[in-house]
Amino acid sequence: MKNLLSNRIQNVPESFIRRILKVSTQSDVISFAGGLPSSDLFPVQGLQDACNKVLEDNPTQTLQYANSEGDDELRAWIAKRYKEKQGLDISVDNILITNGSQQALDLLGKVLLNEGDSIAIENPGYLGAIQSFSLYQPKMHTVAIDDNGLNVEQLTQVLADYKPKLLYTVPNFQNPTGISYSQENREAVAGVVSQFDTLLIQDDPYGELRFSGAQKSNFYELLPEQTLLLGSFSKVVVPSFRLGWIVAPDWLMKPLVIAKQAADLHTNYFSQQVIFQYLKDNALDDHIEKIIQFYGKQKQVMMDAIKQYFPADVTIAESEGGMFLWVALSKEMSAMALFDKAIKEKVAFVPGKPFYVGDETEENTLRLSYVTVNEEKIIEGIKRLGRCINQG
Repeated sequence: MKNLLSNRIQNVPESFIRRILKVSTQSDVISFAGGLPSSDLFPVQGLQDACNKVLEDNPTQTLQYANSEGDDELRAWIAKRYKEKQGLDISVDNILITNGSQQALDLLGKVLLNEGDSIAIENPGYLGAIQSFSLYQPKMHTVAIDDNGLNVEQLTQVLADYKPKLLYTVPNFQNPTGISYSQENREAVAGVVSQFDTLLIQDDPYGELRFSGAQKSNFYELLPEQTLLLGSFSKVVVPSFRLGWIVAPDWLMKPLVIAKQAADLHTNYFSQQVIFQYLKDNALDDHIEKIIQFYGKQKQVMMDAIKQYFPADVTIAESEGGMFLWVALSKEMSAMALFDKAIKEKVAFVPGKPFYVGDETEENTLRLSYVTVNEEKIIEGIKRLGRCINQG
């Protein structure tokens, strides 16, 4: 019966991270693999209070169908936060609430991509975006990133040669590398993109999780007519609500809403009501500060352990926030082979290879998440991993 499957789904790669998570769910495995926020920091009481309140105050409306664009008050809150935090003037009418920012990627693929269209993506890049766009069978053209951001020369060549419809970016604490584009790089990227009919997607799930350094310009500020913004409550409140959003120009909103209606009519309205009630009754900035303090300390513990237990030739990409460290081993080492050894030592991570598209793969790279295990396990896990690396 496999012959009934569409060509589209047969060409979509399985999430390598999901496969790794199956291996690393054993209770005795110390896992640095998942990009999951720390469940210890979920604001359980605040959300429970919000849940009770929306059911008490207006249960019939809360439990009814709602509009496809999303709750008006929640969209207004998002627009206000963009203004207060980043100085961006964004209309409520240009915000669509989605089932996580992952659905925003899917909707963009539906309304913008035909089979064979070109898109440009970071290399290495976010697996979820690679998987989502793959459904629409585009030609993916990669642009390398380093500690400074996108390779501007390569970006210029890709845009000139292939005229991609989309450029997908995670400029703040990128997944998987943790790097952030410098201000100079953002300005250079915006300058190049402005010369082409390409839409730049700024996916920003980690942007508020900054431990050090200064906030850089949003691409919407530098390139307002060509920038699409993706946001999410998953990393700053809770992931299970699957609440995200997309900011899009007027001409794109109607097609996105139509695609949204065809997909699920609207995002879970009860979750929207609960999250908005929580945001009204609690100071989100105070909660985010707790996350920052916790993650920042976890990151430093992992950095110190790496310096103690890893070989001296191991390098770590510069990161000022987020949830990940990007590690490069000596050139002759394979992180895929290391993974097999590490699992035997009951420690898991994500090898770098799955994050690359095409042949430009750095086999010696790996991603470590420092947010889901405690300090004691971080030290022990890095010690075990260091032992595997030193064994060669």
